[in-house]
Amino acid sequence: MKKKVVVGMSGGVDSSVAAYLLKEQGYEVMGVTMQIWQDEEEFVQEENGGCCGLSAVDDARRVAATLEIPYYVMNFKREFKENVMDYFVAEYLKGRTPNPCIACNRYVKWESLLKRSMEIGADYIATGHYAKVTQLPNGRFALQKSVTAAKDQTYALYNLTQYQLSHTLMPVGDYSKDQIRAIAEEIGLRTANKPDSQEICFVPDNDYAGFIDREAPGQIPPPGNFVLADGTVIGQHKGITHYTIGQRKGLGIALGKPVFVTEIRPDTNEVVIGSNDDVFGTTVYATNLNFMSIPDLEGEMEVVGKIRYSHKGAPCTIRKVEEDKVVCQFHESVRAITPGQAVVFYDGDIVVGGGTII
Repeated sequence: MKKKVVVGMSGGVDSSVAAYLLKEQGYEVMGVTMQIWQDEEEFVQEENGGCCGLSAVDDARRVAATLEIPYYVMNFKREFKENVMDYFVAEYLKGRTPNPCIACNRYVKWESLLKRSMEIGADYIATGHYAKVTQLPNGRFALQKSVTAAKDQTYALYNLTQYQLSHTLMPVGDYSKDQIRAIAEEIGLRTANKPDSQEICFVPDNDYAGFIDREAPGQIPPPGNFVLADGTVIGQHKGITHYTIGQRKGLGIALGKPVFVTEIRPDTNEVVIGSNDDVFGTTVYATNLNFMSIPDLEGEMEVVGKIRYSHKGAPCTIRKVEEDKVVCQFHESVRAITPGQAVVFYDGDIVVGGGTII
């Protein structure tokens, strides 16, 4: 009896090839595109869609036809609005810098899609992420880095549950991007040379403050003071939603030397400015923990910690200080520890777990 797998197809080359590889491996494959874009005009969706606009549906449908697999569009607009867009806005209003892709992966792509896929008799869901799912000797499921470090996407997937991992396939993790494009070309997929989407799909113009203003009119924090660490006022900022830790560009203050955002204080509506040295630190606290390779953290553990998607990772020691709070002590300073981002812990190529930086 063939195992049935639902492949989340974004219209991009990675998920297209994932569907092909699984079919070749003997699975009964069904393609699904998750409709998450809100009810805009068609042309706005077309322009802004990224991995979820109308062109994505069009591309995915044609790929499914080429691969001769059934294809459906499932509506997840409500789940996306509540778990991703509303969360994104709420975090920025609190002076934090969220990672919406992590929330989307956990609550929409996995929780919602997996639930619906199981309801229609699927055994697994699959995606085109550059990561691998592995079962460890201790019986637990964990993510393993993909063979291509440059594209590895395990960071954004650290908070998947054991149940979700046990019903997930990630065939692309064994290949490099060039190999994936070559396979797509070989089998004649129209998405072979489609560029990767870069920006946050629901903020295509990268104007986060403008998006928050439209989503939460009247709630946008007003302008306030730029201050030094000791409280000295050195200028006026446009509102805390315009800034993130480590930011240098667009501050509009001239102190005769490069300055950076070192802290955002939502309670006093202040943005703290300092030198590049002030942006470095060694101690990270995180909450909303999810452990993957281990059931829980007992005592201290030496790991490599990543504090943002583009961070290469650095050695650190982690231990729990409360039931849902971990302290991560980096052996050397890391730049721009940013509340709202994730810190993800690795033991070699295996994801130990992670949490949200506070």
